[in-house]
Amino acid sequence: MGIRSAMLLCVCALLAACGGRGAEVISTGDRYVSNRAVVTDYRLGIGDKVRLTVFREPDMSGEFTVGPNGTVALPLIGATPAVGRRVEEVAAEAQARYGDGYLRSPQVNMEVTGFRPFFILGEVTAPGQFPYSIGLTAFNAIATAQGFTPRADRYIVHIRREGATVEENYQLTPDLRVYPGDTIRVGERFF
Repeated sequence: MGIRSAMLLCVCALLAACGGRGAEVISTGDRYVSNRAVVTDYRLGIGDKVRLTVFREPDMSGEFTVGPNGTVALPLIGATPAVGRRVEEVAAEAQARYGDGYLRSPQVNMEVTGFRPFFILGEVTAPGQFPYSIGLTAFNAIATAQGFTPRADRYIVHIRREGATVEENYQLTPDLRVYPGDTIRVGERFF
């Protein structure tokens, strides 16, 4: 291999590494749905906070957190599986368990009051952990971390969904949605 071929190979390798542009970049899919869309299939995860309301039972009502073991510790009935389940499913199980010897015809309601945080690192001014809010976009997340650094790649962002082992490259647009528990990495541009 001549010097020219070696230099061309080095330049190609450098360009492939620039800002993650050598890997596939996703620009469509569920993360690009309009923010006006309602979250209908939210699944609970570790760190989420829920409010349980048991009608006419104020001592059993309150706010609870999904613990590291994936359950919510509820009054009288104890650990109730929550991770990966919709809040309605957890409420239905709690209602059934309360009706099984604890309360006569219990009426139970549950809602999410606090989402697990998201994380952002890389070429942002203040990387770290931040509270999630419904409708959060990648641009909102970057703004929460006090914006881009001067060397930030402003076209591609790398996101690793909670529980995933690899991050995916996404085209950075105003509609790119962030989910609770996501880890966002803003890469560095080289040119």
